[in-house]
Amino acid sequence: MSAQTLHQLQDPPSTSLAHKAAVEVLNANFADAAHLEDLERVLQDTSARQATTKQQLLESEKALETFIAKTRVEAITQLDNARDLASQRDGIEDDLAYLSHCLVSSLSPTTEDNVPTLLEDIEVMHRTLKELQNVRAYVAVVQHGLALSEAAVSQLRSRSSPLSAASVSGFAALQSFTTDVTRTCRSTEDLSSSHGSLNLLSFLEKLGEKTWADMKAILSATLVSAVESVNWPMAIDFAAASEEQRSKFQSAFLDLLHLQEIGQSLRSPKDDENLYPLQALVHPVALRFKYHFEGERETNRADKPEWYFTHIANVAHDHRPFMEGAVQRLLSGTKFQNVNAWHQYVKLLMGILERKIKRSVPQLLGRPALLAHTIYQSLLFDSSLRELGYEFDQVEGKKDEEVEKGGISRIILDEKEWFDAWIEGEKKFADDQYHEIISATDAWVIADDHPADAGGLARLDESDIKATNSARRVKALVEQVTDRYTPLPSFRQRTQFLIRVQVPVLENYHSRISSSLDAFETLSSAFVRAVPGALAVDTTKTDSKRLTGGVEGSQRLCKALLSARYIENAMRAWGEETFFLELWAEINRRAYLRARVGAHPSLPEPNGWPQNVHGTPEGTIFEELIMQYAKLVLRAEDMLIHQICGECETSLKGHFNSLASLLDSAEGTAVNIMIPPTLLPSIALLSSHLTYLRSTLPSSTVTHLYRRIASRISEHVLQREVLFRPGLGRTSTGRHAFTRAQAYIIQAECELWVETCQVALNTSHARAEKPWGRLLAAGRLLAAEVQGHEQAFRMFSSERWWEADENEDIWEDALDDVTGVGTGGLRKDEVRVILRLRDINVPAAARR
Repeated sequence: MSAQTLHQLQDPPSTSLAHKAAVEVLNANFADAAHLEDLERVLQDTSARQATTKQQLLESEKALETFIAKTRVEAITQLDNARDLASQRDGIEDDLAYLSHCLVSSLSPTTEDNVPTLLEDIEVMHRTLKELQNVRAYVAVVQHGLALSEAAVSQLRSRSSPLSAASVSGFAALQSFTTDVTRTCRSTEDLSSSHGSLNLLSFLEKLGEKTWADMKAILSATLVSAVESVNWPMAIDFAAASEEQRSKFQSAFLDLLHLQEIGQSLRSPKDDENLYPLQALVHPVALRFKYHFEGERETNRADKPEWYFTHIANVAHDHRPFMEGAVQRLLSGTKFQNVNAWHQYVKLLMGILERKIKRSVPQLLGRPALLAHTIYQSLLFDSSLRELGYEFDQVEGKKDEEVEKGGISRIILDEKEWFDAWIEGEKKFADDQYHEIISATDAWVIADDHPADAGGLARLDESDIKATNSARRVKALVEQVTDRYTPLPSFRQRTQFLIRVQVPVLENYHSRISSSLDAFETLSSAFVRAVPGALAVDTTKTDSKRLTGGVEGSQRLCKALLSARYIENAMRAWGEETFFLELWAEINRRAYLRARVGAHPSLPEPNGWPQNVHGTPEGTIFEELIMQYAKLVLRAEDMLIHQICGECETSLKGHFNSLASLLDSAEGTAVNIMIPPTLLPSIALLSSHLTYLRSTLPSSTVTHLYRRIASRISEHVLQREVLFRPGLGRTSTGRHAFTRAQAYIIQAECELWVETCQVALNTSHARAEKPWGRLLAAGRLLAAEVQGHEQAFRMFSSERWWEADENEDIWEDALDDVTGVGTGGLRKDEVRVILRLRDINVPAAARR
């Protein structure tokens, strides 16, 4: 029965429904009046049923209340049971989830917090057990190895001399045990223990090395004790030692040597392993070195690397007799008889210096001067040992498979950071020195340290060139730089030093002189008057006209010329030195050096010069710079010639302008003539220039410049005063010609030019007149006496002689008879013009 039904049953009866039901019953049973007699009976029956129904209702209500109470109790009971069951279900679900989770492997990627299964726990325990067993075996092997090591050392400590193979049987057992363990570990296929096996093998190998080192130390201590009794590590006289001392030393030495022989069969020594006795002898030296140069004593100074280099060099030198005598004799009867005892001893001493250098150089990288000093001392040390006869091991190069000299300096130079720091320090030093040279107040003063002649002028030849102070100091600086890197053992390092330090100094000096000449050309209407240093002047405080004229202007050009020529000659001499010839040959031979040098604009192209029959290049390493400086010299010479000639030509303008006014007043004979005063300033100017050139420049340079200057001035005078002279008068023949007096004056002027140059240059008349040949020939031809040279003048009047081209000798002789200088360089057409100016009849054909 549902709860809704129960609620309906408990509701009170409906009155309307009861009335309706009563009406329906009455209507059904009493349809008419005839049925009214049954009403009483029906009423009684109904009353009886009502009483029964009420009774049943009461009983039903009681039963219902009882049933409801019972149902409530049962419902509460069932609710409690349901709650208990729900709780049990949740617990069961949790247990099921836990059990399901436990069934998932910890290796499964489905979840993040998996825990191992029971099976996996068991497997882990098995592996742990196996690892513990391996550890136990590992420890057992280690314990046994240590026991064998201690036994080997103890056995050697209690040995009897001389040493025998039985004295090292304990070490042999250790080596045999190591071999067995190695074989077992390498044969196993258990990958999980491979790492441990490798560590075990490494431990046993190190244990073997340590054991051997301990055994060697025992015998070394005996040897050191024996040798210290004879004053080691000082220089010793072994022959003066007592017999007992010598016997102890020899016995300890041979025991240690025999140990090394036995070790070669028991272990795998290095190919270059040094002799054990020599290693032992070096140990006291190393302790003494450490005491003096690695502690707090005053002898350990960073600015005095020569102290510890000298100390090692002295040790090598002092112990050489002992090594080459007593020690070498002990080696002669052993398998090491081919070993040079002194050489190997020095090699061991190098290890002391190597450790010192590697500790000290990093502290010097910020102090370029001390770093450079240390490197220089290391190079000197290498050189001193080579002088003693020690040969360093050759070093395999990184490129071209080159083999170069070794040395203690290679420890520093082969370290790129250290080498670059040194190069930068040297470059800065060279640059500072160069700028100091250029900035000096006397940088461009010409040094005058040559003997003077009777006239008070210095006598110079080609081998004795004057130079400015800056040129001399730059040369000294370059040579100083050369001295710095000449001892370098590597051609690669020498090339770097040349390119990065030395060549820039020469380039800078070339640029400085070139810029001086540029300034000279720019700031002057003729040429340079302002040159850096002494070549430069303060034009705001000085008369620019005075600076641009006369000797002072030429002086500035001579300073540039002498500076460039001096460095050019110096580079020619340097290029022929053995050091630079070897460097140039190596550069041409090695590809990587050729590439480095070929990329530099101031160095010649390698393999670009002809090679001789021996395959070495004919040029030098300074060829390119020499050509650059030679061009600079030529440029200075051209400017100097232009300067002098330009001033003389300018001065001659006044003289040429006065020629027309001198035509009518010119009188006299060849004996009584007067030189026009307008010519004297030009001659005096040329004389002052030549006198200065003679006192300043080498004789060959003066001769070369004089010829060019004299030839140009001579040609200028010839053209302006002779060939194209304005304002000539007409003769009786109607032509423009010179009078006899004018011809005498022209000849006298020509002779005066030559005499002036002869006196200024202090040379012979023949050398002085040669560049003036054309002008002299013209002047003498104009002033020649016809009566004295009738044959020559008849020849000049002959039409056939002018037309004959083959009679050159006759032509030369004829003119030489008149002028004394031959043709002087005059052509026939020029001679014809001059003769016409003399008013000498020349055939018409010749005129054409």
